[in-house]
Amino acid sequence: MLNIAVVGCGYWGPNLLRNFAALSECEVMLVCDKEDARLQHMRKLHPGLEVTSNFDELIGRADIDAVAIATPTRLHYPMTKKALESGKHVLAEKPMAMSVDACEELIELAHIKNLVLMVGHTFIYSPTVRKIKEIVEHGDLGELQYISSRRLNLGLFQTDINVAWDLAPHDISIILYVLGRTPVGVNCQGKAHFAEGIEDVTNMTLTFSNGAFALIHNSWLDPNKVREMTFVGTRRMLVYNDTEPFEKIRIYDKRVEAPPHYDTFAEFQYSYHYGDMYCPYVKQTETLKVECQHFIDCIRTGARPQSGGMEGLAVVQVLEAASKSLKSGGAKVGLAVRGIETQPFSPSSEHLASRGTHIS
Repeated sequence: MLNIAVVGCGYWGPNLLRNFAALSECEVMLVCDKEDARLQHMRKLHPGLEVTSNFDELIGRADIDAVAIATPTRLHYPMTKKALESGKHVLAEKPMAMSVDACEELIELAHIKNLVLMVGHTFIYSPTVRKIKEIVEHGDLGELQYISSRRLNLGLFQTDINVAWDLAPHDISIILYVLGRTPVGVNCQGKAHFAEGIEDVTNMTLTFSNGAFALIHNSWLDPNKVREMTFVGTRRMLVYNDTEPFEKIRIYDKRVEAPPHYDTFAEFQYSYHYGDMYCPYVKQTETLKVECQHFIDCIRTGARPQSGGMEGLAVVQVLEAASKSLKSGGAKVGLAVRGIETQPFSPSSEHLASRGTHIS
């Protein structure tokens, strides 16, 4: 039985707590938050749960095997680093850190300590997104021409990060997961309407070495909640609307074709194909529960997380480049191939004995 501690009981932490508590292979022993009112609320929801406002006390406990961190973004790096240094496996919410250098440091530290480091890119555990990846890989859409993503709503305004760092990690992680590659260039433009230096509207462009192209629009200043992605292929088009309760994926048999041969411009005519629309069935499950189960499975078996440190690094690399582009008026920022070569985590018997972890 693995013992879990959850750090942060604001918006997302209670969801992590609820899903970990529902798993039979682990037990949530402790939650940590700086606000006593939140801690007491968690105790009412989960009788017998231990609470603390002291993070150092939490990571100093030998009976805690893993920590889930759901705190403000600026705290992800220092808390994750402390937890890894104390020998705890870590599930850190997105983004993993505020810089590429910090991400690389955490990846290296987890490798040295032989610990699981996983990032909360929740959507890649969604059955809908996994279905989209399957459709794209099977070539049902043809060759992808571009991806367009819109993640918009009114608020919630953040004080330490802009809207790109807040909302775009979802879009970026989905795009990188579906395409199976990282971009070579990033452009980003935006504007801060209320807090200087904290953009509340951004438009980001990702370019890939194979010619793929992605657009990401994020906003805290939209009247409606929008969670929509469009995948345009040479054969078909797919729209993913996450606000739909059932028909989240719609595939349109539509395309544009240019004539293969023509002698004069007058003979040039585009051909527009309009076919049927259909919705593939996708059985819905609670995505966060799948993510939490995957974290536990990785600790137990030594499997490499599907949203591990390297995936967290890839997303932060894009965000860091977007920040540079914002400061330079939207100029393109090239992305170099960066990363640390690591081996998958392996739960050796010596490590498990030292952690007091029992694998059944």
